Amino acid sequence: MKLASLKGGRDGRLVVVSRDLAHCADASAIALTLQAALDKWDEAAPRLAEIADALEAGRGARTPFDPAQCASPLPRAYQWADGSAYVNHVALVRKARGAQMPESFWTDPLIYQGGSDIFLGPRDPVPVIDEEWGIDLEAEVVVILGDVPMGATRAQAERAIRLVMLVNDVTLRNLTPGELAKGFGFYQSKPASAFSPVAVTPDELGAAWNGAKVNLPLLSFVNGTPFGKPVAGDDMTFDFPALIVHAARTRALAAGTILGAGTVSNRDADGGPGKPIAEGGLGYSCIAELRTVETLRDGKPSTPYLKFGDRIRIEMQDGQGRSIFGAIEQDVVRHKPG
Repeated sequence: MKLASLKGGRDGRLVVVSRDLAHCADASAIALTLQAALDKWDEAAPRLAEIADALEAGRGARTPFDPAQCASPLPRAYQWADGSAYVNHVALVRKARGAQMPESFWTDPLIYQGGSDIFLGPRDPVPVIDEEWGIDLEAEVVVILGDVPMGATRAQAERAIRLVMLVNDVTLRNLTPGELAKGFGFYQSKPASAFSPVAVTPDELGAAWNGAKVNLPLLSFVNGTPFGKPVAGDDMTFDFPALIVHAARTRALAAGTILGAGTVSNRDADGGPGKPIAEGGLGYSCIAELRTVETLRDGKPSTPYLKFGDRIRIEMQDGQGRSIFGAIEQDVVRHKPG
């Protein structure tokens, strides 16, 4: 089952989307919004699945599905928490900042709490005031949760995963060092994130979903040029249930919580940092990682961060090359106050 939120009001209007992303059907008779469906998931999910089955069979009312009309599947959420499950990425980015990485990072997940009051739609531009802040994409896989009790077990964590989607977790890299040096985490360096047009139930991923991770390449492009295709299930030090257990150690998580696994990052076959796609590697899911590799190899970075007018595309395809979540497509633009 695939779900989306068409723009309208603060929380959008819930629709069920066909597997090929060509059509959608109104779901307001079941739940006006995705959050409302998540709040009563055991009741709503079977009825939403009936609409999905009707769509696939060509029955019932339908309209063309247009990702440009989509808000984020959850236009705002009670919580957006992002982990760093790919420790290879953490090690490289910290090296670029000249920061040492404690050994505990390999055994104890990192999670920060992002802004969840406003999310960008999948085709909305990325507005930034100043190019010099170091605008970077971060391509990630995320899950939307049902209620998770405090002190959840791994089995409870697995059962709490309701939906899977993608995110562009925008980062302003040149603001990050000074902000983290204060010892209190990200804030100004993390503007609004953008999520994929649709969120899907894990069964839509077929054999690529093993209950804990997605074993498919995450594709990203900058100005139409392939930038990254790392496999989301590889080099994932902490899978989704592990991240959920960690997040719920001291607090319960409400239905509608979005939990990310962090920037997808693969090592090279020889165990070293990944290579660019142009050199036969799997590339990267953020520019900061490429700049670190360039620094290690050449003594300095050569790839600039994003500029106004640049375009980002993030997508994941199934084994037949069909888009699963629809694509995040965003232009970087200068914010005009007003």
